[in-house]
Order: sequence, then C-alpha cells, then structure tokens
Amino acid sequence: MTEETKSKQELSGYLTGQFLLAMPHMQDPRYEKAVIYICGHDTNGAMGLVVNKHLGDLTLKGLLEYLNLPQESIRRDLPIYFGGPVDTGRGFVLHSDDFTHPGTVPLGNHIALTATVDVLQAIAEGGGPKECLLAMGYVGWGPGQLDTELHSNRWLQVEADSEILFQISIEKKWETAIAKLGVTPESLSDELGQA
Repeated sequence: MTEETKSKQELSGYLTGQFLLAMPHMQDPRYEKAVIYICGHDTNGAMGLVVNKHLGDLTLKGLLEYLNLPQESIRRDLPIYFGGPVDTGRGFVLHSDDFTHPGTVPLGNHIALTATVDVLQAIAEGGGPKECLLAMGYVGWGPGQLDTELHSNRWLQVEADSEILFQISIEKKWETAIAKLGVTPESLSDELGQA
C-alpha cells in the first residue's frame, strides 16, 4: 500500500483493501475465525468477502454446470468460497489486477473485483487472472454499522496482503493474519482495544 493510500484511509477511517479478523469470542458461527477482505467502505456502509471458508464441495465446474454454461473446455477448476450470508446467489471474483474487464473494479494494492460471468469462463479456460478467489454471497454493513462493531471489539483490522489472500491455506489464513498484528489468538480478549 502506498503512503498516499494509507494516509487517505487513516484520514477517512475507511477500510477498503483491509482485512477484518473475527475476534476469538465471535458468537456468530458464520464468522468464527473469519478473515474478511473489505471490498468497499464509505459513508453508505461496507461490503466484504469472507476469504477463508469454502462453500461445501462446490467448485467452478459445478457452478458453470448450475449456470448452464459450457464446461467442456475447463482447464482450471477452483473451489468456491462462502463470501457471506448476503445475496448468496451472487458471485464475485477477487483477483490479481493482471485481468481487466469492463465490469472490473480496482481495489488497490494490485487487487481487483469482477462480478461477471465472463471472468468465470476465462478462468475455467485457463486464462483470466493469475490469482483469484471465487465467492458466492458477501458480508454487508449499513451506514456506521461496521464502525460500531469495530468499537465493540468484534473485529480486528489488519492490512491485507495477496499472500494471505491467495496463497495461504484456508486453515491458516486467520492465524497468519492475526500474527501480522504481533499477537497470538490466546492473548486476545473481549477487553482488547482496536488494533
């Protein structure tokens, strides 16, 4: 992240391009040890994708089949992630910025988001972005809601990085992201302030 981007985020208080990490005492099982990549955060609310939970055994091939799209040229099959409980029929591809499409939204730090069927076909055929994560559904917060949850110690915030996002196994993403803060999960408590 550039110093300019970091300064803008600090001044605005917005978390686009950051990870949210569920605190160990998170009561909602959907978010237990969740790592959420924040795709957008402004005065209207926030939107993110859970990046460390698979959606059962669903893969890209199964999704293409479900959408009645051709699968005969599949060269790359990937797992589908549980992006969150909102609009679970909607798909998103969080990816490296080496792929662009008219519907691609750059998120900074060489990460982009595309939510079109074209990107799914490109990935399946062996093209598309070099690194990507396919998710169904998303996590959403209304105006001020995420700020309230942060102040009540439900989440920790840490700078996102592509290694955790795309290369670390889902079982290790939460612990690896927590370690970036210089703490261990055991040292976190309900009383811990925002990192």
